[in-house]
Amino acid sequence: MITTEKKTAAIKSAQAHAKDTGGSSAQVAVLTERIKELTEHLKINKHDFAARRGLLQMVGKRRRLLAYIAERDSQAYLDLIKKLGIRR
Repeated sequence: MITTEKKTAAIKSAQAHAKDTGGSSAQVAVLTERIKELTEHLKINKHDFAARRGLLQMVGKRRRLLAYIAERDSQAYLDLIKKLGIRR
């Protein structure tokens, strides 16, 4: 589970404007932080299949959000994946 401070920092890094807390880019940033933490958990606990399923669901949701961003504004998509360190 990510801490409130990590979540707030992730949202601030991807905000489009000062009050943007739930925009698609902010959602992608939060999902990326959660995916990183869950990936580390699964490196230690290889047989936690419920967590693995949750991870796959998060990755799918992030992929759909990124497709939405890419469809709307391709430059914003490229900037976001570069900032978050996500492969294309």
